[in-house]
Amino acid sequence: MTGVGSSVTERVLTLLSAFSAEQPELTLTELSRRSGLPLTTTHRLAGELVAGGALERLDGRYRIGLRLWEIGSLAPRGLGLRELAMPFLEDLCAATGQNVQLAVLADDGRSPEVVYLERLAPRNAVSILTRVGGRLPALTTAVGRVLLAHAPPDVLEAALARPVRRFTPETVTDPDELRRALADVRRTGVAITMRQIELVSLSVGAPVRGGDGRVVAAISVVAPVEAGAQPYVPVVVAAARGISRRVANTSPA
Repeated sequence: MTGVGSSVTERVLTLLSAFSAEQPELTLTELSRRSGLPLTTTHRLAGELVAGGALERLDGRYRIGLRLWEIGSLAPRGLGLRELAMPFLEDLCAATGQNVQLAVLADDGRSPEVVYLERLAPRNAVSILTRVGGRLPALTTAVGRVLLAHAPPDVLEAALARPVRRFTPETVTDPDELRRALADVRRTGVAITMRQIELVSLSVGAPVRGGDGRVVAAISVVAPVEAGAQPYVPVVVAAARGISRRVANTSPA
């Protein structure tokens, strides 16, 4: 719950964070309850956000406004990467007929998560939980393990020190086992996860590097678990290297 002494910026961010993919529209009372802000404060802030286009109000319910989307689309870490990666993601999707994703690591002081910048989903591909702009715990995803395996030590240790959400009976939650899995990612250059988010799927991820060699993003293919991971490893690695070359060539000298 947000304390009364928090700044206006903190309160606004808390209010906006009350919305989710599962609850994209909220009443004023729901906004107050989910944000932990007093009803009068919620009413005032929501009114100001509606006036600025950050929220929209329809039939007594609030939802995220287009102004926030316009601002968010300017984020250079997402926009530039997505534009550079799209030709390779489209080719990878066409070649495999499976879900293809691009993600970056978001570490905001909580347990590190991945934010999905793009997701291509063919009509007959296996069902997945991800969406563009959505988040998932880093340790349970192939893209997240790629990013954490190459993250600064303090970020990695912070992730391993926190409880891991269990999505399926096979989700790995033991820190020692996860540490070994991340070591394998650094050794092999790819991350393979099986039945970690959904029992029906596997994921193969590989790193995207910037001009200085640092990992700036990760891509993955999500396929039915019965398909096996190995057929997707070469094409995912090739696509990641192609994106890396484009990123390196456009990086400031």
